[in-house]
Amino acid sequence: MEFRMNIREEAVKMKQVAPVLAASSNEERNAALRAIGQALQAQKEAIFAANAEDCRAAEEAGIAQAVMKRLVFNEAKLTDVCKGIDQLISLPDPIGRTLLKRELDAGLVLERVSVPIGVIGVIFEARPDALVQISTLCLKSGNCAILKGGKETAQTNRVLFSIIRDAAVSAGLPASCLLQAELHNEIDELLQCEKEVDLLIPRGSNQFVQYIMNNTKIPVMGHADGICHIYVDRDADQEMAVQVILDAKTQYTAACNAVETVLVHRDIAPSFLPKLARALHSASVRLRGTQEAEDLIVGSVEAAAAIDAVDIMTDEDFRTEYLDLILSVKVVADVEEAIDHINRYGSHHTDSIITRDDAAADRFLQMVDSAGVYRNCSTRFADGFRYGFGAEVGISTSKLHARGPVGLEGLVTYKYLLRGEGQIVGDYASGRSSFHFRDLM
Repeated sequence: MEFRMNIREEAVKMKQVAPVLAASSNEERNAALRAIGQALQAQKEAIFAANAEDCRAAEEAGIAQAVMKRLVFNEAKLTDVCKGIDQLISLPDPIGRTLLKRELDAGLVLERVSVPIGVIGVIFEARPDALVQISTLCLKSGNCAILKGGKETAQTNRVLFSIIRDAAVSAGLPASCLLQAELHNEIDELLQCEKEVDLLIPRGSNQFVQYIMNNTKIPVMGHADGICHIYVDRDADQEMAVQVILDAKTQYTAACNAVETVLVHRDIAPSFLPKLARALHSASVRLRGTQEAEDLIVGSVEAAAAIDAVDIMTDEDFRTEYLDLILSVKVVADVEEAIDHINRYGSHHTDSIITRDDAAADRFLQMVDSAGVYRNCSTRFADGFRYGFGAEVGISTSKLHARGPVGLEGLVTYKYLLRGEGQIVGDYASGRSSFHFRDLM
């Protein structure tokens, strides 16, 4: 029989302890993180055993291989999350930083300081390492967290959460600082907690994220799609371009920062596309593209032996996020057409240009309207750990608050503190007193 908790009641408890966690010292929160890392290592066999159960069940259910990679939590994943925890510990305290300090008048000082958001609900895909990253990021930033992971890794998540919560509480953090939701209907209950939960971060399919956004009054941060592009310019190092595209497509195909569309300058397309097609074919990547792209690839002697056909697609098909070994290809006239295509059909996640032309690169970096815009490197670098954030709770394509990989800075907001000596607005409105602004930073 499944245990069913009352999400609102638990969220109320969290809201009450949120100020206590926010007031904890950096040393206290770091001690909890250190305890979590040690507990994960000490109890790793229990984690691996639970993960083996999840993986067996997923295989029996016929889960796609591209998704199966996300489910695995092995020694390598454990090493990575522990490195992330160590990195978090080494980062400065994000709470209590003075962002502005200004004297408005003698004895009247305004200060803007960073504070935690409060209670954050994170609903994430079936990736056990995400549970570790999200919970530790929330604790380091002084936030309480309600965590709901994917059902495919329910056994692993249950063991991981128990280890993390017990270690945090044993280190002195409040008992209600973390909560795990396991039942699907608890998501709908969570969406109704607008008075208790300050922020929701959904990670998953476009359909799922849109459902969350349309069914709650709680502010939502995240992204719906990861339609990432690589544009290969006329002055690109073609060997570099092939290697970057292979990495961006195949290193972790199911990730939201994997490339989904490659745009190629028309001047180099006849020579470059056949090279790229052969390399992708060797990596079992299926190509989709415009008629022009297919003609250049299939008509090439270099590619013809390996590539029988390219699936023809329309412009609207370029809005597709595959999360699979499939890649869209299009030939463009120049960097301007590439920019227009990306801004029109992309998801404003991460896009890259491969070029030796500084002017083309600068134009691309300036004009592409995405959270991450790169030159001569893989889109797979769009990750909080690789940015030195310790980890991330997700990628945001919003332009308000946090954008790109959301690490510690994206999990804090600020408040204004005004310290005076009996001043009243009436004196300033009447002219008896006047402001004398002086920045103190």
